[in-house]
Amino acid sequence: MLTTLAYTMIIVFMALIMTKRLSAMIALIIVPIVFGLIGGFGMGLGPMMLDGIKKLAPTGVMLMFAILYFGIMIDAGLFDPAVRMILKIVGHDPTKIVMGTFLLATCVSLDGDGSTTYMITCAAMLPLYHKLGISRLVLTCVIMMAGGNMNILPWGGPTARAASALGVEASQLFVPMILPMIITGAWGLFVAFVLGRREQRRLGRIDLPVGGGVVADPAVGASESTARPHLIWVNLALTIALMVLLIMDTFPLQVLFMVAAAIALMINYPRLGEQKERLEAHAANIVPVVALIFAAGIFVGILSGTKMVDAIAASVISGLPHWLEPYLAVVTAVLSVPFTFFISNDAFYFGILPILAKAGAIHGFTAAEIGRASLVGQQVHLLSPLVASTYLLVGLAKVEFGDHQRFTLLWALSAAVVMLVATLLLGVIPLARLG
Repeated sequence: MLTTLAYTMIIVFMALIMTKRLSAMIALIIVPIVFGLIGGFGMGLGPMMLDGIKKLAPTGVMLMFAILYFGIMIDAGLFDPAVRMILKIVGHDPTKIVMGTFLLATCVSLDGDGSTTYMITCAAMLPLYHKLGISRLVLTCVIMMAGGNMNILPWGGPTARAASALGVEASQLFVPMILPMIITGAWGLFVAFVLGRREQRRLGRIDLPVGGGVVADPAVGASESTARPHLIWVNLALTIALMVLLIMDTFPLQVLFMVAAAIALMINYPRLGEQKERLEAHAANIVPVVALIFAAGIFVGILSGTKMVDAIAASVISGLPHWLEPYLAVVTAVLSVPFTFFISNDAFYFGILPILAKAGAIHGFTAAEIGRASLVGQQVHLLSPLVASTYLLVGLAKVEFGDHQRFTLLWALSAAVVMLVATLLLGVIPLARLG
């Protein structure tokens, strides 16, 4: 009963947001409550929802002040020179711009934090997409593909979770995955080329002056009234210091962005009226994203509190045919795609992966091999409605979450297939253990 309820809830939720019957925020709140009531959990839903909201509250706080910080930097014109430089390099060719977006997102993703990747890449590239009329869905697609590949970095999260759950060193999982990551990255760059060529055919060649104002839309670039060119080095130093502290993991992300936003606001807009004006200007970006985060807390809380996650895991493990067990590494890789999409990384890596590893050990699979296989699904994971940072990406790009999922899903799945094939061909995971 619980298993059927869980699968039905997920199917209904995905159908509602992908067909645009409900917005993502409303669906995240209403759908799990309805199915929780159908399951007979009644008054018990309240504490479950509150637990879920508490878990995601730090993420909501971090995103709120991160959006504010980078919004202030954009207003002040910190990224305008970078945009001009990028435009000089890629010209006005949509193909080069989309490929440049993928490469930039890949480089920025080295810090292991999806939120900062989305904010920095969007800040640098979104003005070009606006200027040339390139689809913003292409922007979100290539950024997400770059982020999904780089999410395997040991400090990105999934690799550390898998290593902890299986009791192996993170290096045992990550180092053999470097070459498959490079191959998958090359595939992502090819996808960017294909999407860029498609946009180029749609738009035609557009000749724009390189020297003048790169940013046409005041909403995404510095206007004359908000630009602070005399403070560009101060803002750059503040941003570099923030990035260094983020990488060092010295202070909580929430605290860092709160303090950095306060300093940035005080330095660039010292008058009270200017500060209120900037807060009001960015409220339109902040409120929808933070609202989605807390709405996702309700979904996560009910999914976990009702034990629907456990029911899904048990149904898959018990339903695994015996003839597939010698191919358990490949099975783990395949299962990691839907599991890390429909349930959280924590639930998959700490709840399901150890079970798969124990089953694999019977057939001679090492824990490291099963762990590497489990990372394949990260190519699709960031499309999950349970990933908080994805709401930031679609919010910054001003695209619908369902549209982003529909546009990106097949490309993300293709990246997962490429990574799986690469791991098999390179011997990173074995195809089968028959003895």
